[in-house]
Amino acid sequence: MTATGFKPARLPLEGLRVVEFTHMVMGPTCGMVLADMGAEVIKVEPIDGDRTRHLLGAGAGFFPMFNRNKMSVAIDLHKPEGAEVARRLAASADVVVENFKPGTMKKYGLDYEALSQGNPRCIYVSHKGFLPGPYELRTALDEVVQMMGGLAYMTGRPGDPLRAGTSVNDIMGGLFGAIGALGALVQRGITGRGQEVQSALFENNVFLVGQHMLQYAITGQPAAPMPERISAWAVYDVFTVKDGEQIFLAAVSDAQWATFCDILGFDDLKANPHYASNNARVERRPSLLPELRERLQRFSARELGERFERAGLPYAPIRKPEELFDDEHLLATGGLADITLPDGARAGEVSKAALFPFTLDGQRLGVRLNPPMRGEHTDAVLSSIGFAPADIEQFRSLKAVA
Repeated sequence: MTATGFKPARLPLEGLRVVEFTHMVMGPTCGMVLADMGAEVIKVEPIDGDRTRHLLGAGAGFFPMFNRNKMSVAIDLHKPEGAEVARRLAASADVVVENFKPGTMKKYGLDYEALSQGNPRCIYVSHKGFLPGPYELRTALDEVVQMMGGLAYMTGRPGDPLRAGTSVNDIMGGLFGAIGALGALVQRGITGRGQEVQSALFENNVFLVGQHMLQYAITGQPAAPMPERISAWAVYDVFTVKDGEQIFLAAVSDAQWATFCDILGFDDLKANPHYASNNARVERRPSLLPELRERLQRFSARELGERFERAGLPYAPIRKPEELFDDEHLLATGGLADITLPDGARAGEVSKAALFPFTLDGQRLGVRLNPPMRGEHTDAVLSSIGFAPADIEQFRSLKAVA
């Protein structure tokens, strides 16, 4: 099913075939990166479909967000005929992507060692909870590694660890897997050989908190959770203003502090020698912030935003994700693209999805294919690797494919 409103252009990964054995978020994110950049990405789903198609609550957006620009083939790997079809499909790939538990792919002859014997050019991207080591057999989730990797501690209040508000490790782990795949493709162009790329949730999380590890190494002081952090800047916070509205305001240099005071009429604060430098203001933050909070309550969030906009100072309204569908900047710059929802009560309806936050040759990477329906491309894909229509019907009668 081709998406509307997108004019295909020459994309960097055109001609590359990716076969993706993934579910949830991490592996599908990797495949989506490669798909958006032009690769032919074939998602292998179970006969009854990827379970994320029907998740509720916070998981409801997983499938339509991370599976655009892909084709879907439904194969039952538990059946010998299905596993053989999957192996033949994987043998046709430049890149194989997976994110199942350690040992799962080996059971079906779909691990890197098996596939590389027949196709030494294969690049195999494996997404796991942990890289090989003492933890590698543990079951991991985004929450698990956020808790054990320091991110939940840094996000919540003291004594109240809190996971980040989105699937940061799953998404970034998929991005790092894609970065590794791109590097392996460059290397293959030099050596003619593929290799295995491994990305993991825990190591991704450690990378995210690495700055706080080094903060401790440099200062000797443990990093405090973000709500209690020692800020590098005095004015860098959320303020509750008129009518209970909230807005984030910042002044991160002495010049910005002077402008901040000018546009708000805080001449006395600007003239106060105790606030003359950023570090002096940081040291006096416990007294300065309550003073600012009281003064700012007479302004509306809109008025503050307009003043900060005119002065070129950093600010941000506090927005909810659903409000971004109407963001004027995203709409004007093509940051959102139409997709047709494939599953659920709103199947067949058109929504908008966020695109990757970069351009190539001045163009955003758009949506060429809507998130696929389960098994939508089974016949076309199996025909492309040499199976005759009668073979496909035979597999279907055995419930090896759908």
